[in-house]
Amino acid sequence: MAAVIAAFAAGLANQGAARAQDLRIGVRAALDTADPASSYSPNRNITLQIYEPLLLQDATLKPVAGLAVAWRMRDPTTWEFTLREGVKFHDGSPLTPEDVAATIARNMATEVPQTYKSDIREIVSVEAEGPRTVILRTRAPSPQLPFSVATFGIVSARATKDATPEDFRGKAAIGTGPYRWSEWTPGQGVTLTRNPDYWGAKPHWEKVEFRFVPNDSARVASLLAGDLDVIDAVPPGLTQRIEASSNAHLLSTTAIMMLYLQLEMGREQSPYVTDADGKPLPKNPFQDIRVRHALSYAINRAAIADRAMEGAAEPAGQFMAPGLDNHDPALKPLPYDPAKARALLAEAGYPKGFNITLACSNDRYPGDARVCQALGQMLGAVGIKTQVETVPISILFRRRSAGADGRPDVAAFMLGYGAPNGLATSALTSLVQTQDRDRGRGGNNYTGYSSPKLDAMIESAMVESDEAKRAALVREATHLAIGDAPVVPVYFTKAIWGLRRDLTLTPRADSFTFVDTIKPEK
Repeated sequence: MAAVIAAFAAGLANQGAARAQDLRIGVRAALDTADPASSYSPNRNITLQIYEPLLLQDATLKPVAGLAVAWRMRDPTTWEFTLREGVKFHDGSPLTPEDVAATIARNMATEVPQTYKSDIREIVSVEAEGPRTVILRTRAPSPQLPFSVATFGIVSARATKDATPEDFRGKAAIGTGPYRWSEWTPGQGVTLTRNPDYWGAKPHWEKVEFRFVPNDSARVASLLAGDLDVIDAVPPGLTQRIEASSNAHLLSTTAIMMLYLQLEMGREQSPYVTDADGKPLPKNPFQDIRVRHALSYAINRAAIADRAMEGAAEPAGQFMAPGLDNHDPALKPLPYDPAKARALLAEAGYPKGFNITLACSNDRYPGDARVCQALGQMLGAVGIKTQVETVPISILFRRRSAGADGRPDVAAFMLGYGAPNGLATSALTSLVQTQDRDRGRGGNNYTGYSSPKLDAMIESAMVESDEAKRAALVREATHLAIGDAPVVPVYFTKAIWGLRRDLTLTPRADSFTFVDTIKPEK
């Protein structure tokens, strides 16, 4: 009998040990493809645990050693990367320069909604010099290339030959990372398992479940009930529930994600801006810089950060958050000044204002729908009567080009942007540079705004190898772009995690939940 009891107790102990090696993470945004060629943030959050970049990113998104242990610029258009010795893919095959070449070629060719093409657009060739040296040649000087190659994971050339996006749920899901792909149930979650042959420190967790829980209250309740160990995107209105709990706590950091308004100013006459009677105005008011500044003065950013976001945001007056690349402490948001906003509107010829629709997401960013309503009220208070429409993010993305002429079907919309490589030049290129799909410019510029002077500044900054000179160019370009105001920054989000009381993690500016930073507190 004693032996039976002992065996039973040992079994319970083993079950407890197994559970101690399992981690359950609740995430707000669901994976929509397993293909690592997708740069969409919720996908990267999971796939970067499986496929590692040449260089990793630290918590502020600066490049550090990863699959490459050394890198240098041989000349303005040639970069050399030295691969780490002894790295193997999950199938046991060694990492080679050919895998790097195949990954870059695949990322250039793969057609998914959001890609890394803008990060690698300047690469014209990938060459091997022996078993561990990779040479990247670019069409123009690319002094910031290390930041860009830190954004995407390296895949196996052998396993991904002719692979389709669906193959990354099975035979093509071969990376070098600390965790292996196991299972994906669309709409529900992803399961990863530990890579016992990982080149770095042995991963702590045996099995990791990413559960998709878009409902904020349900995600917090599951953490407090012990059904989840970690959750991301804790909404500001629910932080107090976690703070008051005895079995959970919060960690946070200011994130790279900037919420901003884009104003459609490309049309001479906009069908989406009307007078009090609902008739289109003879001229698009957003083509007048005074109107764009009036809109910015109408926004009480402090109230949005403190009240609508309940402290989970920081007012934004530029594209990069404090602590990140080329943030300029001297560039402050325009102050809240409704009287000045009304005066500017009157000066521009709109003393009675006008009517617009503001479209925002309701499922992508914490508090997004609530902030949108607050913005609508603030704009209405100065005479810009605003109808607010909140829709799923997938619909909002489509609406950016849903108009008859391929432009937005609304006068203004709110979106978030955070450069995957953490660079201010990428934010400038994506948000305000003249849209040129073939050259990878203006990827998120749906405003119709174009400034040859600004374009030239951005291009000069991107090829400048002297860091101090590049910083000066970026600062000048940022001031010009903010002054022209085709994009109106509103706030930077704070990334907030809820964790089981005995766990800790490293908060990251990209808001990613990297499993290898989640550890039991000592």
